[in-house]
Amino acid sequence: MKLEKIGTYSESRRAFKLRDSPDPMQTDPSPQGGSGLTLTLQPELLTRMPGAGSSSGPETDEDVRVPIGSSPGSTSGRGATSRRLRAASHSHSHSHGHRHTHSHEHESDSGEANLESGESSSSLSELRYLLRWLKKSLPFIVILCAKLVIQHALGLAVAVGLFTTFMYVNKSIQTQVFLHDRRTKLHCAWLLLFLTSSSLLVFYTFHTQSLYRCLIFANATIDSQNFWEVLWCVGVTNFILKFFFMGLKCLILLIPSPLMTYRRRGQWYMLIEEVGQLYQVIAPVPLWFRYLVSYNEMDTSVGLTLGILLALLYLIMKLLALYGLSGSLQKTLRTFFSSEVNGASASPAQVREAGDICPICQADFKQPRFLVCQHIFCEECIAQWLNQERTCPLCRTVITDKVHKWKDGATSAYFQIY
Repeated sequence: MKLEKIGTYSESRRAFKLRDSPDPMQTDPSPQGGSGLTLTLQPELLTRMPGAGSSSGPETDEDVRVPIGSSPGSTSGRGATSRRLRAASHSHSHSHGHRHTHSHEHESDSGEANLESGESSSSLSELRYLLRWLKKSLPFIVILCAKLVIQHALGLAVAVGLFTTFMYVNKSIQTQVFLHDRRTKLHCAWLLLFLTSSSLLVFYTFHTQSLYRCLIFANATIDSQNFWEVLWCVGVTNFILKFFFMGLKCLILLIPSPLMTYRRRGQWYMLIEEVGQLYQVIAPVPLWFRYLVSYNEMDTSVGLTLGILLALLYLIMKLLALYGLSGSLQKTLRTFFSSEVNGASASPAQVREAGDICPICQADFKQPRFLVCQHIFCEECIAQWLNQERTCPLCRTVITDKVHKWKDGATSAYFQIY
């Protein structure tokens, strides 16, 4: 009986404590007005609940079950919640995989960048090493160059003199050709004398080598097995041939204007230059042929066979070069023997209508030519213009379909060493 009273008293006291304590379950209405309930458990009650991990509270075998009523829409709410959870987990896994892929790409890009930076750093280190080597070796290089200059001072001086002579005379001839009738015949005679004296001085200075014989494809007095002597002989011969054909152009300049028109002079300049280039290609053939054939330091049969093979290859290359020059020479010969003129002769009425002044030289017309574009120019002025252009200088109408080179008296600066 006492036990029942004690049990009833303990139950009533427990109920009184639960009534006085805050409500352990609080319902929060859904923001959308749904019937879902949110349970909020107080921390003080969690410590008193069975199985909460507290060893101080008494353990009981009774299970407290709290029935929660729900509306019919609660099932759909739970379904939506589960779908949101699955979507969140899916997006989390997708973002994790995406970050993983990006991390792999970033690692690969960084690896390639590291390789490129490694290659660039290695190349820079090699360049620095080369610069340091040059810096350390610079005194010896200067000493060696000074020794070579002293040893070949005469040859270097002759080479510089020949080159400067060529540049000066070539520019002077072009200037005199451009001046037409205003050219100075005394200056043209000086150019011819200067070229002749320069050539004779070179032949006299190296008379022991008989360099003049190379002009007629004969043997010069040089060591045919010494590469530097052969190269020296070829270079001097090339410059002397240029001087010879430039002297012929000076002779054309000395001819009075009544005896030769400007158009005819241009044809002669062009023909002289084409023939000169052809001769310069042929002149070094004997020198290089003898150098390639001679092999005294080797066995006779092997050296002779190898020398003949190299010489044949050189001759084949030279024949191909001559074939290319032959086509240009044929066109020059056709132009030389043709009587082509630029436009037609202009009538006095057309000259008066044009103002009696040439637009190019700004002087009175001399042998005026009437072009297809209705413009009038002096014959020499338009001929000189069409040496470098194909169009009218005023309206840019195409007058001719081709431009003939070397009509302005220029000489090619190409150095033929083979």
